[in-house]
Amino acid sequence: MSVSARAGRRRQEGSEKVRGLTRFTADLELPGLLHVRLVLSQVASGRIRGVDTNAARAIPGVVDVVTGADLPELKTSAPELPLATDRVFYTGQPVAAVIADSEVAAADAAQLVAVDIDETGFVLDPTSAIGENAAVVLEEDEVASEDEASLHGGSTAAEEEPADRPRNVTGVVNLKRGDVEAALKGADFVVKASYSIGRAHHSFMEPHIAVVRPEPDGGLTVWAPTQGPFVVRDDIASLVGLAPHQVRVVPMPVGGGFGGKIEFLEPLVALLALRAGRPVRLALSRSEEFVYGKPAPSARFDLELGARRDGTLTGLRANFQYDNGAGPGWHGGLTASFLGGTYRLPAYELRGMDVATNKPPVDAYRAPAGTQAYFALETAMDELALALDLDPVELRLKNVSREGDQTADGQRWPRIASVEVLEAARNHPLYRSSLGEGEAVGVALGSWGGARTPSAAGCRVEPDGTVSVTVGSPDISGTATGLAIIAAEAFGVSPDKVRVDVADTAAAPRSSTSSGSQVTYSVGPAVYEAAREARRQLLEIATEELEAAIEDLDIIDGKVAVRGAPSRSIEITKLVSLSTEFMGRYRPIEATGRAAVQSASPMFTVHIARVRFDGETGAYRLTGYAAIQDVGRAINPPEIEGQIHGGAVQALGRALGEALVYDAGGQLRTASFLDYEVPAADQIPDIEVTMVEVPSPFGPLGAKGVGEPPAIPGTAALANAVSRAAGIRIREVPIDRALLVTNHVG
Repeated sequence: MSVSARAGRRRQEGSEKVRGLTRFTADLELPGLLHVRLVLSQVASGRIRGVDTNAARAIPGVVDVVTGADLPELKTSAPELPLATDRVFYTGQPVAAVIADSEVAAADAAQLVAVDIDETGFVLDPTSAIGENAAVVLEEDEVASEDEASLHGGSTAAEEEPADRPRNVTGVVNLKRGDVEAALKGADFVVKASYSIGRAHHSFMEPHIAVVRPEPDGGLTVWAPTQGPFVVRDDIASLVGLAPHQVRVVPMPVGGGFGGKIEFLEPLVALLALRAGRPVRLALSRSEEFVYGKPAPSARFDLELGARRDGTLTGLRANFQYDNGAGPGWHGGLTASFLGGTYRLPAYELRGMDVATNKPPVDAYRAPAGTQAYFALETAMDELALALDLDPVELRLKNVSREGDQTADGQRWPRIASVEVLEAARNHPLYRSSLGEGEAVGVALGSWGGARTPSAAGCRVEPDGTVSVTVGSPDISGTATGLAIIAAEAFGVSPDKVRVDVADTAAAPRSSTSSGSQVTYSVGPAVYEAAREARRQLLEIATEELEAAIEDLDIIDGKVAVRGAPSRSIEITKLVSLSTEFMGRYRPIEATGRAAVQSASPMFTVHIARVRFDGETGAYRLTGYAAIQDVGRAINPPEIEGQIHGGAVQALGRALGEALVYDAGGQLRTASFLDYEVPAADQIPDIEVTMVEVPSPFGPLGAKGVGEPPAIPGTAALANAVSRAAGIRIREVPIDRALLVTNHVG
């Protein structure tokens, strides 16, 4: 059956959402609920001399005004603490929190908190930050050791510590293969250029929010739209000195996450709730979300990419820097994996640095490091194709890595669909059709390794015959519906007879975070195993009732029947009742499935962008767009298509105008949707999706992850299209329209 012909399933929660019945965290009202408003630093770097809270405390309804010094749990000075203690590291860092009985009172009082900060030197761009005389952003003991790359599915390339690490460099990568100097000298043509991509905000519809209630037993209940409830539970328990079972995290519906809602406000709100002894809610305003939220990092790449006249790549030299703000950063290793492993490169030299600056710390944003790395690599590949007068898809086909080729970290690529997606792109009508005046087509390739985390799932059969599956991974992209399809196939019923519930941490089986394109891949096998075990338990009861061997039984239309003798059957509901009746002799149907997938199933994708350019005005319009992606086996095709649409638009936004821009003092100048240019509907044409199915030998039913890849190549694809149409190479995004007007080659 073709992908297009395969029936899809409506999302389990879709009806509630479209009817406005879904309760988000902001809809939660608790008796005695208090509200919090933050006081944010107005300077990029400084020592806190004092915080005057007297005027704020005088506002009616104010319960408390809390500073970092009031929280004994905060024993150090670090930019990622819930509240600053003695230093501020960036404009927007929380310095104090006002707790009041209404949001209005909290907001009014926050305006009256006077913060006395002795400003110190700061640095705002990585190039300046690594200079010998640059201000020091982070002391060694202020750099967190946590490596978040694994949460988001990147296989981090091996890192080698340089003997002379520059100032403010918090992470390094230094990978080599072969003699790159000789490889570049032996090339017939070398692209040598610099590429840069700006910081990006997640732009989710729902700003960060968290509610925490102290419980009579000394524990805490946390309600938050988190992608990682077990991460939140464990971190809060460690911070406040509670046992994990004393912290119950209730994952609420997520109004957009994209990697930015694993954990953020929850530890601070937990501390404030314990201090107040009452339930506390903190909801960021949109402007606070922009200045305080953790964005995707900006990056700069200096590349030299060489090839022979026939298009065979000879070598790559790359030096790159990430601006990770006032935090440790972790994108460099992922970047090296992409740069060194995507194509067959006999030699490469990859040197990367994560650099600290006095801007907000960065976090994961859908396909972290992927969009940045492939913007540079795929733009250079397009330049190479033009210089050699080669078809850009054919150039990629000639060089792309295949099964058995070496990855950047010395491993071997498993079965991948790199060739299949490129061939589909080469034959796509959008790529092959003739071009009109001012038109051009750009292409770009991308890949994603995919995360995997040991996970468990529960399954039971309800009295009405419904198969109930319980997991601990929040549904942020329709994953519950996909898991229901997996459970249905394993159990032998229709998907509409399966219900997947995401439980809180007190009841849920341990499951992966909802990040890194891993829920279906990591949790799906556990769901499949749990459903198969529940089926076995059900049939075990039926064998005695029907006096038939288990291998002779089938589940058909809500009944267990003997093969070849359909009249010999028994309702599933009857079997369930037999397992739950008073003084019954059958054990309840309660199953558990566990999985620890050991092997990755990397995903490849190609995007095609067609533009029309006006040389007089510098205006360009995206007139056609296609995304071709290997999805393994498409479990729920309409949902996958929606994922690809969303990811493609996010990638396009990085080229069209999305960027966080700071002034010379470290103040954010794009702190609202008036200034931060999220693509509008009239800028995006219909996106044609082609799903290539190369089933995974490890994923459930052959599925692979699908969430990250579509957010990767679109930035480069659009930039390449505009470059070809305007006759000027775009090496920096967002695209500067004034540059197009000034430099357009007619």
